[in-house]
Amino acid sequence: MPQILIIDDDPFIQLMLKRLLQAQGYDILSALNGEDGITQAHNHHPALIICDWQMPNMDGLSVCRAIKTNPALAKTFFILLTARSEIADRVKGLDTGADDFLSKPLEPNELKARVRAGLRLYQASQDLQALAEDLQTQKQALEAELTEAADYVKSILPAPISGSIAITPRFLPSRQLGGDCFDYYWLDPDYLMFYLLDVSGHGLGSALLSVAVQNVLRSQSLPGVSFYQPHLVLKALNEIFQMEKQNNRYFTIWYGIYNQRKRQLTYASAGHPPAVLVPTVSISEAAAASDVKQLRTRGKPIGMVPDAKYVSESYVIDRPSTLYLFSDGIYEIRQHNDTFWTLADFIALLTKHSATTTANPDAILEQVQAVSGRTTFEDDCSLLQVQLD
Repeated sequence: MPQILIIDDDPFIQLMLKRLLQAQGYDILSALNGEDGITQAHNHHPALIICDWQMPNMDGLSVCRAIKTNPALAKTFFILLTARSEIADRVKGLDTGADDFLSKPLEPNELKARVRAGLRLYQASQDLQALAEDLQTQKQALEAELTEAADYVKSILPAPISGSIAITPRFLPSRQLGGDCFDYYWLDPDYLMFYLLDVSGHGLGSALLSVAVQNVLRSQSLPGVSFYQPHLVLKALNEIFQMEKQNNRYFTIWYGIYNQRKRQLTYASAGHPPAVLVPTVSISEAAAASDVKQLRTRGKPIGMVPDAKYVSESYVIDRPSTLYLFSDGIYEIRQHNDTFWTLADFIALLTKHSATTTANPDAILEQVQAVSGRTTFEDDCSLLQVQLD
């Protein structure tokens, strides 16, 4: 049964309260003064305290204040026993932390009813605290699992490559597990394949879909599909990953094939931001806006429309250039003045970057972070810098 502490300097009232409550089956503790009452409360943590207001040395308000300011006892239900009936006195008691009042002279049925009500509220508070602790434990476990999943996603992303073609990737996960993914590798000595995709939504489901797509592309397990033909790859992905089979998730993708011997880039996109091709210039030069190419084709995101059409286009890169692939999380950010940055703003940054510094994706990300004033973003932020000499 719940434990109740009675604090009263009148032995007769203390005895009467004790007998009435013991008859109800409660475990009763008692103290004749405030100091002893506080000590017993610290030692036993009762569910409910009945304390007289008027006591020598330490009155009921002081006891209440000491109990309620102790985190270990703050949820104990506290009833002030008083002959005072003025509203101002009761307001003062409530402001001190008292939960209820019992008026003198005591009426046994009222005493029993208020104790029952107080214990119900105390138990409800305990249940809520236990639920909150359980939820916190589950939240911590889920966060640990999501962190582990995020680490796994990052671990399967490709390492940088160098040479006449150099690819430097950067991936900044958002505060939530997201669905960005990218990959690149040589299909043969002449042809390099690279892509970047972005799954809708956040959480484990989005991450799992991005990993599933990466596994399909990395293993080239699209029967009868030539991975040298970007539009055929997108068409096959759209047939496999329809959103009604993926918990209503879809994804955008930019997929390209570069023939280093012919310096020809063949590409197709599905609802994804354009790849941006910036000619390599010296520090003293600046790339003209007309020299910067936005490369994308029309096509619905993968999984959104069953019979979506995709096309490939080609572009000959006749001089050293840098190709940037990215997800929309890198430019759909809120600025200091509460307006949103745009794709045009980000392309302007890439153009300016080409004439002010050596190729460095970290410098680009630092400038993006400076625009937002934050180091973390609402969405995943992925960037591939592909240098084509």
